Amino acid sequence: MGLVFRSRKKFGPLILNFTENGYSSWSIKIGRWSWNSKTRAHRVDLPGPLSWKQDRSR
Repeated sequence: MGLVFRSRKKFGPLILNFTENGYSSWSIKIGRWSWNSKTRAHRVDLPGPLSWKQDRSR
Protein backbone atom coordinates (compact mmCIF):
# COMPACT_ATOMS: atom_id res chain seq x y z
CA MET A 1 0.00 0.00 0.00
CA GLY A 2 1.49 3.32 -1.06
CA LEU A 3 1.39 6.70 0.58
CA VAL A 4 -1.09 9.28 -0.70
CA PHE A 5 -0.31 13.01 -0.63
CA ARG A 6 -3.23 15.31 0.18
CA SER A 7 -3.18 18.96 1.16
CA ARG A 8 -5.83 21.49 2.14
CA LYS A 9 -5.62 25.29 2.08
CA LYS A 10 -8.28 27.22 4.01
CA PHE A 11 -9.39 30.76 3.19
CA GLY A 12 -12.20 31.45 5.66
CA PRO A 13 -15.14 29.18 4.72
CA LEU A 14 -13.49 28.22 1.37
CA ILE A 15 -11.27 25.11 1.32
CA LEU A 16 -9.06 24.16 -1.65
CA ASN A 17 -8.09 20.47 -1.87
CA PHE A 18 -4.89 19.29 -3.60
CA THR A 19 -3.43 15.86 -4.44
CA GLU A 20 -0.04 14.85 -5.83
CA ASN A 21 -1.38 15.71 -9.31
CA GLY A 22 -2.33 19.26 -8.31
CA TYR A 23 -5.71 20.90 -7.70
CA SER A 24 -8.48 18.41 -6.88
CA SER A 25 -11.65 20.21 -5.73
CA TRP A 26 -12.99 23.01 -3.58
CA SER A 27 -15.36 22.95 -0.63
CA ILE A 28 -17.30 25.49 1.38
CA LYS A 29 -18.04 25.00 5.08
CA ILE A 30 -20.38 27.23 7.06
CA GLY A 31 -21.02 26.09 10.61
CA ARG A 32 -21.99 22.42 10.56
CA TRP A 33 -23.00 22.45 6.85
CA SER A 34 -20.55 21.82 3.98
CA TRP A 35 -20.62 21.25 0.21
CA ASN A 36 -17.93 19.70 -2.02
CA SER A 37 -17.55 20.62 -5.71
CA LYS A 38 -16.25 17.22 -6.84
CA THR A 39 -18.90 14.99 -5.21
CA ARG A 40 -21.58 17.72 -5.30
CA ALA A 41 -22.77 16.43 -1.93
CA HIS A 42 -24.19 18.32 1.03
CA ARG A 43 -23.04 17.21 4.48
CA VAL A 44 -24.21 18.22 7.96
CA ASP A 45 -22.16 17.34 11.04
CA LEU A 46 -24.31 15.85 13.80
CA PRO A 47 -23.39 15.51 17.48
CA GLY A 48 -20.79 12.85 18.21
CA PRO A 49 -19.19 10.86 15.39
CA LEU A 50 -22.29 11.09 13.15
CA SER A 51 -22.93 13.08 9.99
CA TRP A 52 -25.72 13.27 7.41
CA LYS A 53 -24.88 13.31 3.69
CA GLN A 54 -27.11 13.94 0.69
CA ASP A 55 -25.62 13.06 -2.70
CA ARG A 56 -26.78 14.90 -5.77
CA SER A 57 -28.64 12.51 -8.05
CA ARG A 58 -27.05 12.25 -11.50
